[in-house]
Amino acid sequence: MRRQPVSAVIIALVSALAGLAAQSQPAAIGYDLVIRGGRVLDGMGNPWIVGDVAIEDGRIAAVGRVTGRGTQEIDARGRYVSPGWIDMMDQSGGALPVNGLAENKLRMGVTSAIGGEGGTPVPAAQIADYFATLEKQGISLNFGTYYSEAQARTAIMGNTARAPSAEELPRIQALMETAMTGGAMGMTTALIYPPGSWASTDELVEIAKVAARYGGVYATHMRDEGPRLLEAVQEAIAIGERAGMPVEIFHLKAAYQPGWGTLMAEAGRTIEAARARGVDVAADLYVYTAGGTGLEATIPTWAQEGGRSMLIGRLSDAAVRTRLKTEIRTGLPGWSNMVEAAGGWDGIVLSNAQNPDNAKYEGNSIAAIAKERGADPADTAFDLVAQGKGRVMAIFHMMSEPDIETALRFPWTSIGSDAGAAVSDGGQDPTGLTHPRAYGNFPRVIARYVRERNVLTLEQAIRKMTSWPATRMRLAGRGSLKEGHWADVVVFDLATLDDAATYDAPRSSPRGIDYVLVNGQVVIDHGRHTGAKPGRVLYGPGRQAR
Repeated sequence: MRRQPVSAVIIALVSALAGLAAQSQPAAIGYDLVIRGGRVLDGMGNPWIVGDVAIEDGRIAAVGRVTGRGTQEIDARGRYVSPGWIDMMDQSGGALPVNGLAENKLRMGVTSAIGGEGGTPVPAAQIADYFATLEKQGISLNFGTYYSEAQARTAIMGNTARAPSAEELPRIQALMETAMTGGAMGMTTALIYPPGSWASTDELVEIAKVAARYGGVYATHMRDEGPRLLEAVQEAIAIGERAGMPVEIFHLKAAYQPGWGTLMAEAGRTIEAARARGVDVAADLYVYTAGGTGLEATIPTWAQEGGRSMLIGRLSDAAVRTRLKTEIRTGLPGWSNMVEAAGGWDGIVLSNAQNPDNAKYEGNSIAAIAKERGADPADTAFDLVAQGKGRVMAIFHMMSEPDIETALRFPWTSIGSDAGAAVSDGGQDPTGLTHPRAYGNFPRVIARYVRERNVLTLEQAIRKMTSWPATRMRLAGRGSLKEGHWADVVVFDLATLDDAATYDAPRSSPRGIDYVLVNGQVVIDHGRHTGAKPGRVLYGPGRQAR
């Protein structure tokens, strides 16, 4: 026999071993979608890593180095990949049954939203059917909602300032129980507005106890966000503590110019003291120095008892107007004076007149409109409210940038827009309010407070919009990029991210967000809505109890 050269033997042996190794290796795993080479932020506050994210059946299948191919592949090199952003203070409840696409929300990276400051758009007994309708029609983002104490109160008592009777209180409690078993996430109040403003602390505690039995959260637009901010924070904490439930303070702000620079820090210390003794209290905020609400908020609440028709009747009485103007000027115990909070009528800008004849004044301050009309500013506001064919909306410039920065630094704050999905693409949300927060709030957190002002690190900002709100609201399987979690994802370019929306152009869509995925499906592709509706209803824990 002729001997084979040693080199030939080695080559043959290596080839054989390679063949055996190839046979022992499974074929490369395939995925529905793979996001390649991005800077992956897990949402938990950790530094980013360069890696891939594989998605299968709506969930994250792998994070890191993914060798398998995806039916669809996204090149994320040079981009950041984060969990989908969660809106903790949404107003989309009435819009989603009409238009489930929620374009303005998704274009700014919001994949989950928690609504219900003013309650559900249907009565308590219809909440389960409301959710079923959303699931049947389809929605493009995940959505859950609270139920309002004022909603239950009005259903039993009407629009009245008195306390509930011994017979009425159990009926209000029964409606809260129905809402919770229907899937509501908890109980809300809006104590700055009637009829919520007429509910006492004791009344709220008794209703909240029902929501607490079903694992609900108490979320509140507090009784005052100006000079009595600390009292309002203390009341919110007391309600949650006495009812035995978590407390979420909506849109934390110090809306009172004389208190800028001090009130916010004091509110933070009050909340931290409560947390130190075991009260589960936290807050959310939007990142604008102006709020937005109905112009009727400038009118003392006693004049609004009985509803809009009664208010309009009172505004036609000269003696009532004289009294109202005095109370606006001097203040009224128990009433949150929005004119004072805005520093006067110059700080209140008409946003939606709800009247074609008055639309020409939109974008102007009440003081400027009054001057043009040759009228008193308070009378001008009263007239605009009375002449509106719906709720007349205004922008209130009440807050300071340093206070927003202080609030953002609190580790227990999350982000909420106080805005809803637009009923039509590029349109207003159902409140009728034209405010840039509806289109730009979430990108603004990163563009302004991370990249430009260095208030937060990118990792901190992402945590506030992802894992922290998911933990806060007990949203299992959401808020972080972990294997097995739902694949809610945002792919964005930090360098070009821009909220775009301004007070002058409030419905401008943001730039720099390349892709948004909800439950594994691409919903936004470079600013274009794909038409997909993979969103799910986020049910409260009481639904399982039923």
